Amino acid sequence: MNRPYLPPLWLRNGHIQSIYASLSRPRYRLNYQRERIDTPDNDFLDLDWSLCGENRSRDLIILSHGLEGHTRRNYITGMAGCLNKAGIDSLSWNYRGCSGEPNRQLRMYHNGVIDDLDLVVRHGIGAGYKNIFLIGFSLGGNLTLLYLGKTGKGLAKEIRGAVAFSVPCDLAGAAEEISKPKNAIYMRRFLKDLHTKVKAKQDLFPTKINDHGYGRIKNFKEFDDCYTAPIHGFKNAEDYWQKCSCLPWLDKIKLPCMMVNSLDDPFLSKSCYPVEIARQTKQLHLIRPRYGGHVGFVALNREKEYWSEAITKSFIRSTLDQHHLPDQPE
Repeated sequence: MNRPYLPPLWLRNGHIQSIYASLSRPRYRLNYQRERIDTPDNDFLDLDWSLCGENRSRDLIILSHGLEGHTRRNYITGMAGCLNKAGIDSLSWNYRGCSGEPNRQLRMYHNGVIDDLDLVVRHGIGAGYKNIFLIGFSLGGNLTLLYLGKTGKGLAKEIRGAVAFSVPCDLAGAAEEISKPKNAIYMRRFLKDLHTKVKAKQDLFPTKINDHGYGRIKNFKEFDDCYTAPIHGFKNAEDYWQKCSCLPWLDKIKLPCMMVNSLDDPFLSKSCYPVEIARQTKQLHLIRPRYGGHVGFVALNREKEYWSEAITKSFIRSTLDQHHLPDQPE
């Protein structure tokens, strides 16, 4: 896909893009087939399959959602539906506690749960797929690229490539950016949703976690210091961010990978646009559209196909054909 992303005038604003894509897109109807798989620590992950036909394809996309998302988010179902039409099956997975039912263990999900992603990947391989592409959005994009970088040459041969959108690849920078006053509406929404998760954990583990003083938490640093870090074995928020940011691992990626971060994304700091790393890393193709917001990339067309979906389809086709990657829009 060689054309740049140029939305209508009224969508050339990062906040409008982000909100419109989240709230106004009609939901793509998929015939999901739910499957629950067990984890090694006596927990579970809920997976949603969407097949392109009666018989399984040779090709599969594995979709990882964003913070406080799930498999029925519009950006997940839209991407799955688009690739289903192109003859590719999809496997969307809900992180622990994100499928509508609290998970069993104290641990939740975060930017670095590559063990859970690996379990899902292995499950896809076990189903017989020969060509697997990983697609991640926001937190899921960081998780996907971290998985690829840290696994390196140990990746299964069936994994052919990856696409990541709106990636907070420097978690510290992104946390600072979203805590700014201009993003207060998003911050409040995230903290409200996360509070629901904390209260569910409190019901299960009242001696290990509680929401006392939660109302004083105003940003991700305070939330991660209080909950994410201690629950998952990190010293503090900074330690968590440093160990789970994909940025230091991008140059270790060994297969074709496309990162798409719009320049008007309200959540991303300047450090989330790794231009120099992309120049020096053959397999990392960085695209920085002028517009797109955070997981937006709205396109108003007869096919109801967003630009993010079209360019992903192009990337997968060109990678499978061992052809050139899509040209970077100006």
